[in-house]
Amino acid sequence: MGSPVGSVAVEEILLVLKVLFLVFLYLFIWRIVRTASRDLRAPQESFVLAPQRGGAVALAQTAAPSGRLVVVRSAALAEGADHVLNSSPVTVGRGSQNHIQIGDDDFASSTHASFEPRRDGVWLSDLGSTNGTYVNGERIDRPRKLAAGDVVRVGETDLRFEQ
Repeated sequence: MGSPVGSVAVEEILLVLKVLFLVFLYLFIWRIVRTASRDLRAPQESFVLAPQRGGAVALAQTAAPSGRLVVVRSAALAEGADHVLNSSPVTVGRGSQNHIQIGDDDFASSTHASFEPRRDGVWLSDLGSTNGTYVNGERIDRPRKLAAGDVVRVGETDLRFEQ
């Protein structure tokens, strides 16, 4: 049979461990609640609808142009032609489903690249093209934010981004 002094020490250690476990559990739950409440307070993107004359419903803010793409050099597009970027993504490629079609460009993929206007600027993504997408002569391997004057190469077509 164990000594009463030893069993009291073991019970005290177990009590301390139980209290520490509860403290860590409450700290963990508190961190989760704090993180969740911070996420709820963060501004969320949403569309605000406002009534207009005649009972029609429209977006409260019209989509302001985010920039434009000017054709610098292309076998398929007229040089100097421009394409306005609004709030929706714009795809470029040989296929007819693209917003900017470069059908005569044999070095462009069917769906080659995407220009995506966001709140912080216009982002360019390569959509798994065979020959790659280039910005100012450098091949991109992940989405890249464009700056005014950047020249984007899709196949043999050069487009200059302007704001």
